[in-house]
Amino acid sequence: MKLRGGKSAILYGMSLVTLMLMLTGCEANMNSLLSTGEQQATQGENQEMNKLNRDLLQAVTEGDQEAVKKQLAEGADIDAADREGRTSAMIAVHTDQFEMFELLVEHGANMNIRDDRLDNPLLYSGAEGKMDFLKAAIAAGADTTITNRFGGTALIPAADRGHVEIVRELLANSDVDVNHVNNLGWTALLEAIILGDGGKDHQQIVDLLIAGGADVNLADNKGVTPLQHAKNRGYREMVTALTNAGAS
Repeated sequence: MKLRGGKSAILYGMSLVTLMLMLTGCEANMNSLLSTGEQQATQGENQEMNKLNRDLLQAVTEGDQEAVKKQLAEGADIDAADREGRTSAMIAVHTDQFEMFELLVEHGANMNIRDDRLDNPLLYSGAEGKMDFLKAAIAAGADTTITNRFGGTALIPAADRGHVEIVRELLANSDVDVNHVNNLGWTALLEAIILGDGGKDHQQIVDLLIAGGADVNLADNKGVTPLQHAKNRGYREMVTALTNAGAS
């Protein structure tokens, strides 16, 4: 009796263990099923969102404002980017759609997101001389400290490319740093002299930068000053302007 009882106890214990293992397995399978279901639901949501975002970017590219409003109302991400890292706002700037750009700004488009070339609406419009877009980006709170792929602010390429009114606007109506130094070791003043042609537009830009607080003695990373660069290039008007401003 004791032996049979012992065997019965052992068998009973084994049955309990087996039952617990079975229950544990069922729970694990249930959790696995739930997890799979959650993953499938998430994937479905992501696919739907990706479609909305693609449709939004396409609508912006095609200039379809009503479709843009529809996609945004349905939950599209206004700051979603295309394969080049361009948001809807950047696409609007690239395609010269100012009304579209204003619409996107009204809906809260982020002005500070840079694309794969490290451009954003402020940087690109400054470099390309797109005044309307530049003003709108500034009004929308664009960060003037964000730099392009050369480490420069919007002011620097505007200065070297001769965009007089862009330079004027940035100096008058933004907090851009007139003495910011880019990766080449150049300020806006240095670039206006080094990369400019010495003509009237660049002369005017030099005057604007000086009036805007540019350090006329801030040399490049080789120790060459703006005045020395102007003299080396024979830019007499710039030499006069710099000398009158205290350059040495």
